[in-house]
Amino acid sequence: MLGLALVVGLFGTRALSQAPPPRAPLALVGGTIYTNPLLPPIRDGAVLVEGGRIVSVGPRSSVRIPRGATVLDTTGSTITAGFWNSHVHFLERMWANAATAPAADLTRQFQLMLTQYGFTSVFDIWSSWDHTRQLRDRVESGEVAGPRIRATGPAMFPKAAGASPEMELSPTAVWASLGFMPQETIRLSRVSETAEAVANAKRLLDLGADGIKLYVTFGGANGPSMSAGLIQAVVQEAHGRGKLVFVHPTTTAGLMTAVRAGVDVLAHTTPQSGPWNDEVLAAMSQARVALIPTLSFWRYQMRHDRISAADAVEESAVGQLRRWVAAGGTVLYGTDLGWVTIYDPTVEYELLAQAMTFPQILASLTTAPADRFGETASLGRVAPGYLADLTVIRGDPARDIRALSRIDYTIRDGNVIYRAPR
Repeated sequence: MLGLALVVGLFGTRALSQAPPPRAPLALVGGTIYTNPLLPPIRDGAVLVEGGRIVSVGPRSSVRIPRGATVLDTTGSTITAGFWNSHVHFLERMWANAATAPAADLTRQFQLMLTQYGFTSVFDIWSSWDHTRQLRDRVESGEVAGPRIRATGPAMFPKAAGASPEMELSPTAVWASLGFMPQETIRLSRVSETAEAVANAKRLLDLGADGIKLYVTFGGANGPSMSAGLIQAVVQEAHGRGKLVFVHPTTTAGLMTAVRAGVDVLAHTTPQSGPWNDEVLAAMSQARVALIPTLSFWRYQMRHDRISAADAVEESAVGQLRRWVAAGGTVLYGTDLGWVTIYDPTVEYELLAQAMTFPQILASLTTAPADRFGETASLGRVAPGYLADLTVIRGDPARDIRALSRIDYTIRDGNVIYRAPR
């Protein structure tokens, strides 16, 4: 003890617990910078990052790079705000035992699924709350390199009166064969009464959930559905805490019930219900909902069906999105990743390009989710004062939309969390 006191007396407490040295500034130099999808890009630009935030953006000649900065040559590349995927799930077996799995494994899994494709933020809209929270905690501690994670916890499904309050997804052997975690880990709350739905929403929100996910109709058009009053009550509970409500509408009738009840985000289109007419689009616009199209999801779901049937559903989904975009609707990029186990987003971008311009697609990846999820002042743009979440794309996605999948660097809080192999 005397020796310890002597050390403290001679050198002060910093000798015993040194703060980590400050990070060197980071400069991205030479790339084409989209500060905002609605503005013309800066050619031969530079972005300077210090302390995890952007401090300067502009033409290379106007940004002073301090001595000792780490410089990334981004000549020939495109720099945007970090991408959001607003519809993911951490359901696969690789995410099991999230609290104890090796950090190196989790970092590589985030890279496999997300960070190698430029995603710095995600919204998990149905997985085990405990598992997703544990993943998020390990990322935020700095132990694991991964994206920002928001989550709803388990979804709520409708049930027929008198049915069991818990539902297992499928027979255990089938569920396991699909690569997902054990059924006992992921159960779906089924609700038929407003009181139980609100109680379930309160429980999730008390645990820290960032929103609520509802399946308005389950099991097809003839399956049980949630009433407008039930949805409205859940929306009121969530909005009272500043949280959003996501819905899987299943059918156009389910969509109309949900938007009239005040939900915030539609997690899918409804292509098997046919084209959206003016009444549907007007209701969606009046409710100011956002839409996550998940266009590539439909072919994935129908991968065992006749190809002409899959073609028709995909074309219907693209048509619904095209009409929503023409009506001025908000679109959030999302792919149902984690249920869909094809991680490469190239096909999604190609399908989106059938209904949207490049600036609109870029907005769905950056400004639109940041605005919808309350991060307008800190994420979604490349501007001084914003958090340094950046995606560096190899090539020019304005010319070739497939370039959005070819990522040189993914940067979160000024840290490179993915670097393409050289």
